[in-house]
Amino acid sequence: MTALPSTGRDILDWSWDHFEPHYRELQSRSLSADTVDAFLRDWSRVAELVAELEQRLSVAKTVNTADVQAEQRFNRFLEEVYPPSRSAEQALKEKLLDSGLQPEGFSVPMRNMRAQAELFREANVPLLAVEEKQGAEWDAIVGAQTITWDGQELPLPRLNPFYESPERATRERAWRLAAGRRVEDRERIGRLWVRELENRRTIAANAGLPDYRAFRWRQLLRFDYGPEDNQAFHAAVKEVVAPALSRSLQRRRERLRLDTLRPWDLRVDPLGSQPLRPFEKAAELETGISRMFHALDPELASDFDRMSAAGLLDLESRKNKAPGGYCTSFSAAKEPFIFMNAAGVHNDVQTLMHESGHAFHVFRTAGLPYLQQRSVGHEFAEVASMSMELLAAPHLDRAAGGFYTPAEAARARINHLEGMIGLWVRLMYIDAFQHWVYTHLDEAMDVDACDASWSRLYRDFITEVDWTGLEAELANGWQQVPHIHEVPFYIIEYAMAQLAAVQVWIQAKSDRDAALARYKQALTLGGTRSLPELFAAVGAPFRFDASVLGPAVDAIEAEIDALQEDLAKA
Repeated sequence: MTALPSTGRDILDWSWDHFEPHYRELQSRSLSADTVDAFLRDWSRVAELVAELEQRLSVAKTVNTADVQAEQRFNRFLEEVYPPSRSAEQALKEKLLDSGLQPEGFSVPMRNMRAQAELFREANVPLLAVEEKQGAEWDAIVGAQTITWDGQELPLPRLNPFYESPERATRERAWRLAAGRRVEDRERIGRLWVRELENRRTIAANAGLPDYRAFRWRQLLRFDYGPEDNQAFHAAVKEVVAPALSRSLQRRRERLRLDTLRPWDLRVDPLGSQPLRPFEKAAELETGISRMFHALDPELASDFDRMSAAGLLDLESRKNKAPGGYCTSFSAAKEPFIFMNAAGVHNDVQTLMHESGHAFHVFRTAGLPYLQQRSVGHEFAEVASMSMELLAAPHLDRAAGGFYTPAEAARARINHLEGMIGLWVRLMYIDAFQHWVYTHLDEAMDVDACDASWSRLYRDFITEVDWTGLEAELANGWQQVPHIHEVPFYIIEYAMAQLAAVQVWIQAKSDRDAALARYKQALTLGGTRSLPELFAAVGAPFRFDASVLGPAVDAIEAEIDALQEDLAKA
C-alpha cells in the first residue's frame, strides 16, 4: 500500500490507484466504540489528501488559466480520481451510519453525513465532475478577457484604479471598454450556460428531486432555513436596506453635482479627493496588512505572517489569471491559501482582510481531530471573513499600522460601510435571479430571457443609476457573477454573515478585546455546532428580518455620519 504523505504538495500526479487501497482497508474494518476514533482519524487522513489534491490542482489552473498542463491535471483528477473517491466516501459514510455509533463531538457531522448519504446517486458522480469542468471553462473565458489601454494590453481587473478617477471621461472610458469586452463573450457564455442548466437538471432528476434548487439546498446542507426564508430576506432588504442605499446614492449624485448617476460614477470619491492608492506592489499590500494584524492581535498576525513566509499568498493581477479572489484550504497540510487580483486600490486591502478572516478560520479549526468536523457551513464561514473586515478597519490609519492618513482612513471606512449597504442589495437580486432560474428552467435556457429577468430584478432594488443606452451591458451582468456559474445558490450566505458581522462590530465598539476573544473562540468550533449555535457563539441572532436589519442599518448609517464629521474636521 502506498504510504500517505503529510500534505498533497508532492502528489499532483497521483492516480486513484494510490488512494484506493486505503479506502478498501477502511471499508474492511470492524467498527466499535473502541475502534471508531482510529477509523475516523485514518479516514480523515486519506480524505484530506484527496481534498488537498483537488484544491492544489484547482489553484494551479486559476493562477494561470493558460497553463495547459494544469488544466489537463485538473481534468484528469475530475475524470479518474473524483468519481471513485466520491463512491468510496459514500461507502464509508454508510458504514459509519449503519454502525449506530455516535462519536463524541460528531453529532452535526453525522447529521450532515446522513443528508449526504441520502442525496448520493452513483449516476451523479460524473455529472458533478462535469459541473466542476464547466466552472473551469467559465474561469478560462473570463480570465482571458483583456483590453488595450494606451497601447498596453491589460486584464480587466487592472482597470479598477481608473474607475476611481476624478476625471469622469477617464472612468467612463475604462468602464465602457471593460463592459464592451464582457459583452463580446455573451454568446460564448450563453452556450456554456445552457450546458450548465441541462447538466443541473439531470443531476436533480437523478436525485429524485423536483428541481435543482431543491437538490442544491440539500447539497449545501441548509437545515435551518428554506427557499421561502431567502425570499423573506429579499423582502426585508427591499424594505429596510434599499431605502438606505437610495439615500447613499442620492448623496453621491448631489456631491458629484450630476443630473444622473451613471454606472461609472459609483466608485469615484464623491467629494473630489484623489483615489486612495494604498500600495503599488503586492508585497507592499502584504506588509501593510501584516502591520494591521499585529496592531489588532498578535496571534492572528502570526498566522498571517506564516502564510506570507510559506508562499500561501498569490495577490497581484496578471494576464490569464482567473478573476476574483478566494481563500481555500489545503486540508492535509492544514494550511490556507489566498488568491486575489490586486491592482493597487483600496478594495484590494478590503479583499485581503476578508480572505484573511477565512484563513484564520482554517488555522483555528486545525486542532479538530476529524476532517468532517472542520467542514463549516458557508453562512458562518463568511462571518469569519466579514467580521475581520470590520475588526481590522480601525487600523487602516498609518498611525495604527495601516496605509492611510487619518482623513484617508475615514474615507476608506465610509466607502466600506456604504459598500456594505450596497452589497446587501446586490446579493438579494443575485439570489433572486437564481431562484427565478431554477423555478423557470425552460425559460432560463433562453439567454434573452435571463437578460430580461436580471434587468428587471436589478431595477426592483436599484432605481438611482441611469443605464440609458447601456441596456445590453446591464442585462449582461448575470454572466459576470462567478457564483452563478461555479457555485450556484452560494451567495445569500454573504448577506447572512454580514448581518452577524455587524453584531460582532457593534460589540467590539464597546469592548474590542472581549468581542475579538469571542470571535476567535467561535472559529475553533468548526462544524461541530449548528448554524444557530455558531451565530450565538459570536453574539448574533440567526434571524434575517427587518427587526434585525433595521438596527444594523441604523448603526452603519450613524457610523458613516460620525466619520463624515471627522472628515470635515480633518
